[in-house]
Amino acid sequence: MKQVPTALLLAAMLAGSAYASSHTGAPATMGDTKKDSAMAAPADMADGEIRKVDMDNKKITIKHGEIKNLDMPGMTMVFQVQDPALLNKAKAGDKVRFKAEKTGSTFVVTDIQPAK
Repeated sequence: MKQVPTALLLAAMLAGSAYASSHTGAPATMGDTKKDSAMAAPADMADGEIRKVDMDNKKITIKHGEIKNLDMPGMTMVFQVQDPALLNKAKAGDKVRFKAEKTGSTFVVTDIQPAK
Protein backbone atom coordinates (compact mmCIF):
# COMPACT_ATOMS: atom_id res chain seq x y z
CA MET A 1 0.00 0.00 0.00
CA LYS A 2 2.81 2.44 0.83
CA GLN A 3 4.42 1.78 -2.54
CA VAL A 4 1.59 3.37 -4.52
CA PRO A 5 1.75 6.84 -2.85
CA THR A 6 5.57 6.75 -3.08
CA ALA A 7 5.38 5.86 -6.76
CA LEU A 8 2.87 8.66 -7.38
CA LEU A 9 5.04 11.14 -5.52
CA LEU A 10 8.11 10.08 -7.50
CA ALA A 11 6.20 10.34 -10.80
CA ALA A 12 4.94 13.82 -9.89
CA MET A 13 8.45 14.97 -8.99
CA LEU A 14 9.87 13.67 -12.26
CA ALA A 15 7.08 15.25 -14.29
CA GLY A 16 7.59 18.59 -12.53
CA SER A 17 11.33 18.39 -13.11
CA ALA A 18 10.87 17.64 -16.82
CA TYR A 19 8.43 20.55 -17.16
CA ALA A 20 10.79 22.95 -15.41
CA SER A 21 13.74 21.87 -17.54
CA SER A 22 11.84 22.36 -20.76
CA HIS A 23 10.39 25.74 -19.79
CA THR A 24 12.75 27.61 -17.49
CA GLY A 25 16.03 26.00 -16.63
CA ALA A 26 17.04 24.23 -19.83
CA PRO A 27 20.54 25.04 -20.99
CA ALA A 28 20.75 26.80 -24.34
CA THR A 29 21.82 24.75 -27.31
CA MET A 30 24.63 25.98 -29.55
CA GLY A 31 22.13 27.29 -32.11
CA ASP A 32 20.25 29.26 -29.47
CA THR A 33 23.45 30.78 -28.11
CA LYS A 34 24.58 31.99 -31.52
CA LYS A 35 21.17 33.45 -32.25
CA ASP A 36 21.08 35.24 -28.87
CA SER A 37 24.60 36.62 -29.40
CA ALA A 38 23.73 37.90 -32.85
CA MET A 39 20.61 39.56 -31.52
CA ALA A 40 22.45 41.09 -28.55
CA ALA A 41 25.27 42.60 -30.60
CA PRO A 42 23.22 45.38 -32.24
CA ALA A 43 21.94 46.41 -28.81
CA ASP A 44 25.52 47.21 -27.79
CA MET A 45 25.94 49.51 -30.78
CA ALA A 46 25.32 53.25 -30.48
CA ASP A 47 24.43 55.71 -33.22
CA GLY A 48 26.78 58.57 -33.96
CA GLU A 49 28.30 60.98 -36.42
CA ILE A 50 32.05 61.22 -36.80
CA ARG A 51 33.30 64.75 -36.19
CA LYS A 52 37.06 64.22 -36.40
CA VAL A 53 39.54 61.42 -37.12
CA ASP A 54 42.99 61.78 -35.53
CA MET A 55 45.18 59.12 -37.15
CA ASP A 56 48.40 60.27 -35.42
CA ASN A 57 46.98 59.88 -31.91
CA LYS A 58 44.65 56.95 -32.71
CA LYS A 59 41.57 58.90 -31.59
CA ILE A 60 38.15 59.62 -33.02
CA THR A 61 35.63 62.30 -32.06
CA ILE A 62 32.01 61.16 -32.28
CA LYS A 63 28.77 63.00 -31.63
CA HIS A 64 26.70 60.12 -30.31
CA GLY A 65 23.35 59.17 -28.88
CA GLU A 66 22.94 57.16 -25.71
CA ILE A 67 25.52 54.41 -25.17
CA LYS A 68 23.47 51.93 -23.16
CA ASN A 69 26.24 49.51 -22.18
CA LEU A 70 28.16 52.43 -20.64
CA ASP A 71 25.04 54.10 -19.19
CA MET A 72 26.11 57.28 -20.99
CA PRO A 73 23.80 59.97 -22.39
CA GLY A 74 24.28 61.47 -25.83
CA MET A 75 27.15 63.95 -26.26
CA THR A 76 30.22 64.67 -28.37
CA MET A 77 33.44 63.12 -27.10
CA VAL A 78 36.86 61.84 -28.06
CA PHE A 79 37.48 58.09 -27.95
CA GLN A 80 40.62 56.02 -28.25
CA VAL A 81 40.36 53.21 -30.81
CA GLN A 82 41.22 49.61 -30.04
CA ASP A 83 42.45 48.95 -33.57
CA PRO A 84 43.91 51.89 -35.55
CA ALA A 85 42.69 50.20 -38.76
CA LEU A 86 39.17 51.27 -37.73
CA LEU A 87 40.18 54.85 -38.53
CA ASN A 88 40.95 53.96 -42.16
CA LYS A 89 37.27 53.46 -42.92
CA ALA A 90 36.04 56.59 -41.10
CA LYS A 91 35.86 60.25 -42.06
CA ALA A 92 34.25 63.37 -40.64
CA GLY A 93 30.55 63.55 -41.42
CA ASP A 94 30.00 59.77 -41.64
CA LYS A 95 26.92 58.44 -39.87
CA VAL A 96 27.95 55.30 -38.01
CA ARG A 97 27.00 52.65 -35.50
CA PHE A 98 29.78 51.90 -33.07
CA LYS A 99 30.60 49.95 -29.97
CA ALA A 100 32.53 51.51 -27.10
CA GLU A 101 33.85 50.02 -23.89
CA LYS A 102 35.48 51.43 -20.80
CA THR A 103 39.05 50.24 -20.26
CA GLY A 104 40.35 51.59 -16.96
CA SER A 105 39.53 55.30 -17.14
CA THR A 106 39.55 55.41 -20.97
CA PHE A 107 36.64 54.99 -23.36
CA VAL A 108 37.65 52.88 -26.35
CA VAL A 109 35.84 52.30 -29.65
CA THR A 110 36.07 48.61 -30.50
CA ASP A 111 33.92 48.50 -33.67
CA ILE A 112 32.63 51.00 -36.24
CA GLN A 113 30.10 50.25 -38.97
CA PRO A 114 28.35 52.50 -41.47
CA ALA A 115 24.82 53.41 -40.35
CA LYS A 116 22.05 51.94 -42.47
